[in-house]
Amino acid sequence: MERLGTGIGWRPEIADAVERMPGIDWVEAVAENVCPGHLPDSLRRLRERGITVVPHGVSLGLGGADRPDAGRLTALAERAEALGSPLVTEHIAFVRAGGPLTASPYLEAGHLLPVPRTRDALDVLCENVRIAQDALPVPLAVENIAALICWPGEEMTEGQFLYDLADRTGVRLLIDVANLHTNHVNRGEDPAKALAELPLEAIAYVHVAGGFERDGVWHDSHAHPVPRPVLDILADLASRVSPAGVLLERDENFPEPAELEHELSAIRRALEAGAVERVKSELRSAAGATAAQRTEPDRIGAERLGAAALGRPSEARGGDGEPLVEARATRREGARAARGEAPAGAGAA
Repeated sequence: MERLGTGIGWRPEIADAVERMPGIDWVEAVAENVCPGHLPDSLRRLRERGITVVPHGVSLGLGGADRPDAGRLTALAERAEALGSPLVTEHIAFVRAGGPLTASPYLEAGHLLPVPRTRDALDVLCENVRIAQDALPVPLAVENIAALICWPGEEMTEGQFLYDLADRTGVRLLIDVANLHTNHVNRGEDPAKALAELPLEAIAYVHVAGGFERDGVWHDSHAHPVPRPVLDILADLASRVSPAGVLLERDENFPEPAELEHELSAIRRALEAGAVERVKSELRSAAGATAAQRTEPDRIGAERLGAAALGRPSEARGGDGEPLVEARATRREGARAARGEAPAGAGAA
C-alpha cells in the first residue's frame, strides 16, 4: 500500500480552501457525488498537482442480503479510473431492504446500518466483498461504521469480525477511529481491545471525525470538532502501526479554514505521539531480547568458574547439556547471523 500521508475529505463547500491548505497530501471524495465525465475543476487541479484522490462509496450496501448491484459497481470503477485512484473504499453496512425477492419495492435507509456480527452475516459480507473486488480495477478497502445499537445474538467482537473478514477475503480495512469512539460510548466496546484484535497489516488508511454527545448517546455527526478521546484512539493505533494515511472528515457545518488546519495539526501530533510510543515499545522489546541473550552466557560462565574452583574438568556444559566450547561456538555463530555476517570460515560468495 502506497503512503498517502495526511488528507482531508474533499467537499464542494470547502473545495477552494482545500486547494490552498498547506500540508495536504491527498483527498477523499464521496463517489456518488462525482461524475466521471465532468470532474469538478477543483479535483482536476488537485490531480494535476499530484494530489491523490480516493473515491469513497456510500451506496453499495455490502452487508445486505442482495448481491452488489452491477451498475453501482461499474459506476464506482469508472470513478476510480477517472481519478487515477490507487484504491476505492466502501462501508461494512447495509443501506436498503426489499426488492424482487421480497415482493416489495426497495426501501432506501438513507443511512449506514450496522451488520450483525454473526457468522451467517459474515458469510454474506465476504461473498459480497469478493464480488466487488472482482469488479473493481483497483483494491477495495472497507470501513467499520458507527452504530447506536447492538444486534441480539452477536457472536463476535468488532475486532474479531474485521479480522475474519480481512483474513477470508484479503480486503483492506479503512479504520475510522471516531466510529470506535462512538461504539465505545453507545455500546460499551473498548477501542483498545478492538485495535488489539485487528489485523494491523490490512489497514489501508484511517478516518478521523468529530461528533457530539446528547443524553448519553454519541452522534457521529462529521459536523463538529474532533474530540480528545478520538485523538487518543488515533494515538493508540499509531503506537501499534504506522498507518499509510490519515484523513479528516467534515461533511457540514464547515468552519473557517484555519480551524480545519488546526484539527489537522492535532491529528499530526497524535500520530507523532503514537509513533514515539511505538519506538519506545520496540526499544524495550529489543532490550529485553538482548538481556535474555546475555543471561545464558553469564550463567554458563559462572558455572565454568565454579567447576574450575572445584577442580572439575574445564569442559563445563550448558543448560541443555551441550559442551561449553560448542555452546560458545553456537552463540558466536548466532551473533554473526544476527549481524548479517557470513558464518566463520565461509568463503566469499
